[in-house]
Amino acid sequence: MHESTKLNYVEFASLNLAASKTFFTSAFGWCFTDYGREYSAFSNAGLDGGIFAAEQVTQAESGAPLLVLYTPNISDAQHNIENAGGTITKPLFDFPGGCRFHFVEPGGNELAVWSESAK
Repeated sequence: MHESTKLNYVEFASLNLAASKTFFTSAFGWCFTDYGREYSAFSNAGLDGGIFAAEQVTQAESGAPLLVLYTPNISDAQHNIENAGGTITKPLFDFPGGCRFHFVEPGGNELAVWSESAK
């Protein structure tokens, strides 16, 4: 394994950068630093990254990478996502090792949340 080559930063597009920033701040407590009107870096997310303004986004079913967030309390995460304006697109389901659901945030991105247990 190449110890020096690891995922370090993730960037994704948004149809509405302001709405995406508001959503991620409200639902997960992410922090943002703006670099112009079309790019904002985020931190406090487990992996730093950025969101850029775009005219289209892709979903996992069309081959896009799926960002998967971890939480110890999946019920609270789902509640926070819905309260912040996210839409659940795949309800909670089990898989070996845990459970997860998928959602779309107001900027059009599909993400997932997983946990070891549905409790």
